[in-house]
Amino acid sequence: MPSTLKDRVRAATVEADAPKPKLVARRAETVDGGTAEELHAAEQAEGGETTDAVLAWLERYSSHFTKSLPSHVDTGAFFAAVRAILPGLAPCTPASLLQALLTCARFGLVPDGRHAIIKREGKLAVFVPMYQGYVELMYRSGRVGSVHVGLIYEGDEWNYEPTAPAPLDFTHKPAVEKPRAERGAPILAYAFCWMTSGARSQVVVLSREDAEEIRDEYSQAYRRAQESGKCNSFWHTDFDAMWTKSALRRLHKVVPMSAELVQLAKADDAGDAGQTQVLHAPDEDAQALADATTAHKAAEGSQEPQRVATLPRKRVQPRRSASRKARRQNGKGRRR
Repeated sequence: MPSTLKDRVRAATVEADAPKPKLVARRAETVDGGTAEELHAAEQAEGGETTDAVLAWLERYSSHFTKSLPSHVDTGAFFAAVRAILPGLAPCTPASLLQALLTCARFGLVPDGRHAIIKREGKLAVFVPMYQGYVELMYRSGRVGSVHVGLIYEGDEWNYEPTAPAPLDFTHKPAVEKPRAERGAPILAYAFCWMTSGARSQVVVLSREDAEEIRDEYSQAYRRAQESGKCNSFWHTDFDAMWTKSALRRLHKVVPMSAELVQLAKADDAGDAGQTQVLHAPDEDAQALADATTAHKAAEGSQEPQRVATLPRKRVQPRRSASRKARRQNGKGRRR
């Protein structure tokens, strides 16, 4: 019998593919104490109007979410974002929804559409980190001071000369004073960062053709959408965002990556391939260790002695001792 949460999620995902007897959908208010299959049947029968029932079912695993979320992420804000996206995830199997949300929680990302998205592919819920989510984890590593990601439009002023010394090798002046129509279409995506050491990374520049080659070679979700004729992958619906995200992921080849960033990229690829993602997420013990390490560093920093600036001391000439003759005369005066 599966003992760990990962084992239970993996078993539930495998069992979802096996034929099951048809369930009679119960009303949403009676599904709170029901099984995952009954909850899914109710979602299908009532057109997805059982958000409260889904949240009640997820609350069975509230302890797992509490342990998974880093200390800096508010649990209430996380579940508020989850509640907002649940109506669109009604057709998804509970097992896939649970593993997608747990993966998102373990990376400390909120599924708010900016840092991460939980999207539906058929009956599967998939965790998709956005480029802002990658940026968030880069900042958490403590090595990166600032990250710059953007698109260059036809009407912008820019220069790219890789052989020139940084920061003269790349400049971009967006024509923000022009209407969007006059700026033209995007022609390049770029990404670079400044390290906390003061050094600047190499600039990654991707043309539209580069992005299309990455899409065609690596994105299984794009190929599945093409073959099915639905054309509903993110490469279809938001090409510019995926273009920018691809430039940021290429930046990881020239910038030191934390273990968490490596895991995020693997989980992202697993979701694109239709595989279980939670297996690539940081486990609860690792997250607790990371929080403890951060707290320990903060405590050490607060105990460091404060350096107080001192004024230069005035040099005083030492007094010369009196001569033997003077001491004798002084003694005679006292006797008188």
